[in-house]
Amino acid sequence: MSRFQMLSDAQWSLIEDMLPRPTGRKGRPFSDARLMVEAIVYRYRTGIAWRDLPVVFGPWQTVWTWHRRMAVDGTWDTVLARLTKQADAVGKVDWSLSVDSTVARAHQHATNVTRLTGGWIELPKSARPARGAA
Repeated sequence: MSRFQMLSDAQWSLIEDMLPRPTGRKGRPFSDARLMVEAIVYRYRTGIAWRDLPVVFGPWQTVWTWHRRMAVDGTWDTVLARLTKQADAVGKVDWSLSVDSTVARAHQHATNVTRLTGGWIELPKSARPARGAA
């Protein structure tokens, strides 16, 4: 077991069937889905940049591509919906909600926005009148 393993076998079994599978087409070898998901989870848990993923996960570009494709095609939405439904069915989701409408206002001088204070600026008059003016 790698020290970078993020998901237990039980957790993996819950999402395994929802992830992309090899298509059988010739070309570049299909990346291991579990390794890609482990890398994505590791990246979000640690808060590192994609480029800083440990080498054990393979090229960071491959992991990023997997994440992006699964986000675009709705795979992550499907995973979230199914896991939430399963957790709710066994009573592990607390649906209580807290709403706070507090507003924190800052003094006008707390910002760095320049404000007009009401004074007038006199513009110098031209020595020559504008065309058409009498």
